Amino acid sequence: MDELESFSSLDKETLLQHLGEEERPFGAVVPPLYQNSLFTFERAADLEKVMLKESDAYHYTRIANPTTRLAERKIAMLEGTEECRLFGSGMAAISAAILSVVAQGDHVVCSTAAYGPTQNFLREYMPKFGVATTFADATNLQAVSEAFRPNTKLLYLESPGSLQFEIQDLEALTQLAHEREAVVIADNSTATPIFQQPARFGVDLVVHSVTKYLGGHSDIVAGCVCGSRERLEAMTWREVQFFGATFDPFAAWLLTRSLRTLPIRMQRHQQSATEVALFLRSHPAVEVVNYPGLTDHPARALIEKQMTGASGMLSFRLKNSSKAMAFAVCDRLQLFQIGVSWGGHESLAIPVPLLDGETWVIRLSVGLETASDLIEDLRRALDALGG
Repeated sequence: MDELESFSSLDKETLLQHLGEEERPFGAVVPPLYQNSLFTFERAADLEKVMLKESDAYHYTRIANPTTRLAERKIAMLEGTEECRLFGSGMAAISAAILSVVAQGDHVVCSTAAYGPTQNFLREYMPKFGVATTFADATNLQAVSEAFRPNTKLLYLESPGSLQFEIQDLEALTQLAHEREAVVIADNSTATPIFQQPARFGVDLVVHSVTKYLGGHSDIVAGCVCGSRERLEAMTWREVQFFGATFDPFAAWLLTRSLRTLPIRMQRHQQSATEVALFLRSHPAVEVVNYPGLTDHPARALIEKQMTGASGMLSFRLKNSSKAMAFAVCDRLQLFQIGVSWGGHESLAIPVPLLDGETWVIRLSVGLETASDLIEDLRRALDALGG
């Protein structure tokens, strides 16, 4: 079989099956797993070149591994960035990305819609290193602008947001930050690169909880950072090397398997979530449904500008938005399981309080079950509220 002359004309779904797999040992259609901690050399001089950064040969899995590298190449291709680095968890990737940008005395502006642990990391942990953070509504460009200080070095975004799925103008916000010489990081875990590529709008670093949709089977814990070759090379020899949040090769092998079906899975997640959202909006017990896939979403113009679809994530607020009622609905569900995380094959529900502590919403991760079955599950739970 002749080798492909060029990948430039191939669609991303095709590249997911072939990129990085030009060599097939023994004709194997599945790449081998390199489950080893180190790589040896025939000559001491060859190892010395690696240590002097004169060679990129594999030498230690904490720095790089062929199995991990294959998954990284595929994710970078999807995000449209030069490089990608995988980490042992989403928070390992997020914290490494943040620490690669800021130093003592710097200031961060972070979206109030960002992932809770990310906000906690900035609010509770970074001050001990002299890094302050201001949290702002990133759907409001003026509010973000007013949050900037002369020492602001980082703008951290997450669009859609992680609970109410707020949509932020990535291009306008990135332009604002770059005019003030600040770096922009965006969490793209919810949309995935199938439906959104933040780098297209100038975002410097894109982070993911790979545990979620990219992994897709609830069997790995991982994170990644995507960006320019220059930034990721610097991270390799600082945050990657020093913090040691290594992504295990076997988990990387599982991830490559999962990436092959990502486009198909995301279409199914979106299709089912849209049906679920429309049902919820029609139910008399529901007050508000938060889902970017709704055609009358208030940010529809912005969604169409920077996204090509929505995922399986949504939330809704009951007319009686108390904690007790949110818990009662979740407890009555049978197909939707109660649990943290999301993005896997299984459907999940979790009650979460808003900032006022009194208003509760129910976040759903719509899985790969038949939509009509999920809707009937929700119908039974919601109808029981009146009983």
